[in-house]
Amino acid sequence: MEAKVIALANQKGGVTKTTSTVNLGVGLARTGKKVLLVDADPQGSLGISLGISAPDELEVNLATVMAEVIEDKALSLEAGIIHHREGIDLLPANIELSGLEVSLFNVMSREYVLRNCIEPIRGRYDYILIDCMPSLGIMTINALVAADSVVIPSQPSFLSAKGLDLLLKNVARVKRSINPSLEIDGVLLTMVDSRTNNDREIVSELRMGLGQRLRVFDTVIPRSIRAVEATHSGESIFAYDPNGKVAQAYAGLTKEVLDLEGRQKAESRSEWAR
Repeated sequence: MEAKVIALANQKGGVTKTTSTVNLGVGLARTGKKVLLVDADPQGSLGISLGISAPDELEVNLATVMAEVIEDKALSLEAGIIHHREGIDLLPANIELSGLEVSLFNVMSREYVLRNCIEPIRGRYDYILIDCMPSLGIMTINALVAADSVVIPSQPSFLSAKGLDLLLKNVARVKRSINPSLEIDGVLLTMVDSRTNNDREIVSELRMGLGQRLRVFDTVIPRSIRAVEATHSGESIFAYDPNGKVAQAYAGLTKEVLDLEGRQKAESRSEWAR
């Protein structure tokens, strides 16, 4: 059985893509799933969020592994993977990824490099989550080509919602021309302050507007300083504040993701039986 690969993507920054990648990954691991997190952002935020204080000093990282694939070198399955104490694996990134992204424009089949990195290790995991950079550049395209599905973290704001259209067009373009099996699992509303009328109204409008064409997860991630503190401490919200509202929310998201995959597998079996 091969891993399901999920890209967490939004070209807008500050929508908790990295926080959601960490906590969904740890949430899945807590249910017994084998999980790999892949940092596809040269800022290295995913590694920092998991306690890697100096990602730029890592000798082996995603850029290293991708460069080996480009040069057709033998790739070790353990190359660059770090085992985290919370039961997940991590393939970190650092500033070297920026240089590699520029060089990708001269590479044949440049959109497939990340997929070719992941394919040899898919059989070792149940889930592989890719934390995308806040752009729609070639690295994000690589992530969409490598992925089976996309989760879109989005704040309940007018600008964030407006930016979804551009992302959806890019996902549709990748699906049409490169990765026909790519699906959108849903939009995850994050940093929601349910105490304010503004957030409640925007959440309601997004559910009505997007709900006609996209799944909007029932779970919303509340705005909380505890989530920020957990990131700074280098651990998930489950380790930092296990009984808090953010941990409860990510546990709910984890269940939704597992339930969704179960339904998708059942539908696939039903179609195959026909």
